[in-house]
Amino acid sequence: MVSEHSDTADGETAALALKILVAGGFGVGKTTLVGSVSEIRPLRTEELLSEAGQSVDDTDCVDQKTTTTVAMDFGRITIRSGLSLYLFGTPGQDRFWFLWDELAQGALGAVVLADTRRLEDCFPAVDYFEHRRIPFVVAVNCFAGARHHGAPDVARALDLDGGTPVVLCDARDRDSGKEVLIRLVEYAGRMHTARLLDSVG
Repeated sequence: MVSEHSDTADGETAALALKILVAGGFGVGKTTLVGSVSEIRPLRTEELLSEAGQSVDDTDCVDQKTTTTVAMDFGRITIRSGLSLYLFGTPGQDRFWFLWDELAQGALGAVVLADTRRLEDCFPAVDYFEHRRIPFVVAVNCFAGARHHGAPDVARALDLDGGTPVVLCDARDRDSGKEVLIRLVEYAGRMHTARLLDSVG
């Protein structure tokens, strides 16, 4: 968790910055989400898909996709006065997962984006954050033409731990993305508080 707070001379508290990961499978909308909510020009590390990668990059249902993230996406959003989120979008393909451990250092929590047409693609991200006890929410990116599934159905399909939030969103819409991030901060805050109380109890 990135923390930059201190008491100022007039007694006010300076800004708090939190690190959030945006993860999920290939082509699920991670770059789109970071870009839509970021108040700064997002940093992107995208490269064109190549013929050499056709055998490992499954473009089923995302055949219009022409680029892929090879390191990370980065953006920033101010949730309210004194609270900013630094967003780090992870690469989706398994050949880039060695970067995840570095990106996860100090993260408050994560958003796992899911596409119900390819729900199995987000299992690795769910497993990664569950095993490392990093709080996360699953955000179902509602693609046009995808069959609608309610949050309880998605939670059951992913076999999520009880209480893990599942929300529906449109990664292209800033307000929708912001609501997902607020939900994550609230959930992660409760989880970290509960663990702190357990450790001293």
